[in-house]
Amino acid sequence: MSSGNGTRRKVKMQQFNDVVASDPETQTEIQGLFSKVRTYVKPSNGEWRIPDPNTALRHTVEERCRLQALKVSLNDVKNQLSDMNVQVWHQHTNSTNRAGKVIAVVRSAVNAEICTQAWCKFYEILGTFNLLPDEALQSGELNTVHLCEAPGAFIAALNHYIKTSESTRYCDWSWAANTLNPYHEANGGSTTIADDRLIANTLPWWFFGSDNTGNIMIQKHLLELKAFVSNMRRVDLVTADGSFDCQENPDEQEALVASLHYCEVTAALLLLSPSGSFVLKMFTLYEHSSVCLLYLLNCCFHSVNVFKPATSKAGNSEVYVVCLNYDGKEAVRPLLSKLIRNYGPHLADREALFPNKLVPESFLKQHDEVCSYFHTLQVETITENLRLFEGMSTEQRQRLDHIRDCTAHEYLQRFQVSFLPRGRWVSRNTVSPACCSVSGGRPLGQRKQTGSFNERRELQTLTWRERIERGFHATWIQRHRTEAGGTGCVLEGPLSEYHVDSWYVIVGAALPALRNSPFCEGGLLNHLNEALMDTGKDWTRAPCCDSCHVVCTASILSSVAGVCDFKGDSDGNRKRRQCMVFGSRAVWGACESQIEDLVLIFSAEPSFPQRGCDTLHDGEPLYQQQLLGCVVFSLQTLNSGDALLLPLFSALTRVTAAVVLCLHVCFRSVTFRYPPPSGVVGTVLVCVGFRAEAAARILPVLTDVHNCMSQLLKEVEGKSESSGWDRQVLQFVPMEELLTGGLTEFLWTMNSEIIQQKLHLLMQS
Repeated sequence: MSSGNGTRRKVKMQQFNDVVASDPETQTEIQGLFSKVRTYVKPSNGEWRIPDPNTALRHTVEERCRLQALKVSLNDVKNQLSDMNVQVWHQHTNSTNRAGKVIAVVRSAVNAEICTQAWCKFYEILGTFNLLPDEALQSGELNTVHLCEAPGAFIAALNHYIKTSESTRYCDWSWAANTLNPYHEANGGSTTIADDRLIANTLPWWFFGSDNTGNIMIQKHLLELKAFVSNMRRVDLVTADGSFDCQENPDEQEALVASLHYCEVTAALLLLSPSGSFVLKMFTLYEHSSVCLLYLLNCCFHSVNVFKPATSKAGNSEVYVVCLNYDGKEAVRPLLSKLIRNYGPHLADREALFPNKLVPESFLKQHDEVCSYFHTLQVETITENLRLFEGMSTEQRQRLDHIRDCTAHEYLQRFQVSFLPRGRWVSRNTVSPACCSVSGGRPLGQRKQTGSFNERRELQTLTWRERIERGFHATWIQRHRTEAGGTGCVLEGPLSEYHVDSWYVIVGAALPALRNSPFCEGGLLNHLNEALMDTGKDWTRAPCCDSCHVVCTASILSSVAGVCDFKGDSDGNRKRRQCMVFGSRAVWGACESQIEDLVLIFSAEPSFPQRGCDTLHDGEPLYQQQLLGCVVFSLQTLNSGDALLLPLFSALTRVTAAVVLCLHVCFRSVTFRYPPPSGVVGTVLVCVGFRAEAAARILPVLTDVHNCMSQLLKEVEGKSESSGWDRQVLQFVPMEELLTGGLTEFLWTMNSEIIQQKLHLLMQS
């Protein structure tokens, strides 16, 4: 960092330190923001004991009337927001949030990595509770596991805390994390965090399970995670920050995430060592499933606290259950075994964990008080925000701004947040993550929710066409194409920075559909999948729109000839080049005589995905196997300087993205032409300047991958016709390489062109 930046930072800090909450009323309010915690107090008679495992998961759920009344009361208040425009409301609540300036101040003052709300919340938890066991601090070895952790803010916050705190800065810290894999194409966009800026740089520390999904609610994955962290001498801390997108059914958020919470608790009880700590994000605690879970945690830990960080927006239901000093697995082992046997996405849906009669009244009374306390806080905040939304006086705004400044100052002082140089961040590399590497200028990017809750609910009743027409992609999708796509998008090369020796094949559960991709915008892919599922026609060979520009073969071949190297031999004769074309001679051969210096070699193109798996796109295993076969054949056949024209359905998967990367390695330049002249939906990759020496290095790897795909295909052929694919190749080039350089931007541009035209054709039909 330059001295100029350092000086400006010091001046900023000094100006900020001058902000002091002077009047007693303001001081009291700010202290209250950091004191929203309730701690369960165990009776001295020891009646809070783990119930007999034989009684667990055997009884019907019996809801507690008082807690259900709190739920109804809270939902009545929240329902007043149903007609609020979500963006306008969020802007308003951001301006009234007392801790709303903390993130910006921490980001600028202390150089925090992934400085999000989650970072600030967890740093606040670390500063409020003795979360790191004394045994770990005394031994100088700290081991932590982080569940449902994307994008990694808890890890970044813990790293900042360890590296800047006097008691922990010399600690030898090891960590492992789990989350839904943002690169697994079958993971739904509404449940998967696409922000991969930490993951892309620290992939070896992330556990995604044997099927590569990262779904922690699969029993097999739980046991695999236990083995994944078995090199840790002990596990001192487990965090679980998981949730689902419940914004379309907010009244039932607690019930919807109950099974996830059960799985997270089961994992923590299995992984933690004696005296370890556990932090679990929950929401309202009204359902019987939450009552049982909190009771179980109180039976397993010396101290259980329900905490609402100041940096958690006061109007939402989010709380953190902070559990300290784990008793160890021995006492809970019989019940834990039963939880593991019943482990899965419906663990909390069937029967109650414990019957009501086995949960002591002394616990229920305390739990009622905890729920009432946080219910009051949330209702008061929503009510105040509704009142201020009607209008705020200048005096109210000034006082609120003063409190926001004072709260940010209090945060820095209370938790002694210090500057951390970038070189000491968790992620010190410069891999360009998929979410950040796409240039602007196109109607792309993750869009947050718009409109009111009732308006969004109405949208769900519309057809896919009507939803597109109301969306911000509408104009772009309906615009007729006037020129060929891809002419200005080129992978200049050849790519020299690749590490073929470190490539490895990942085989996992076969993809049922492509619900997300690191190589395209999620909203566009969602639109396309909705359209395909609702459209009965076979659109894969639909004719192009009459009003759209059609690419001709002559223009593609002449552009290839224009960039090929035709240097003469020793006798001065002009050297001819081969151009391998995977496609029909009837389409491409008509202008062969016009391109004298190019010798066209024709071969059969890969067959497009079979009807019935439309939403698999280029993820169909048979298509991928044939596509890779075409590439292998090309690399075996072409000579240095030759060209290749390869049709491509799309490049949404890691496998097809890797195919494009391999072509980038083996050719001087790679571009695409869209739509292709054949009329088939897809694109044509135009690869010029073949490099035989690069191909020789990469060919053995691609041959092995192709053989692996072929072997999996034989396994399918040996089964009954209805059984289909069980497993497929999901990846063979590490994500670190797929996210490096200009490849990601190239793929985003190409895929957006393809999806736009597919949707355009479907809208015309």
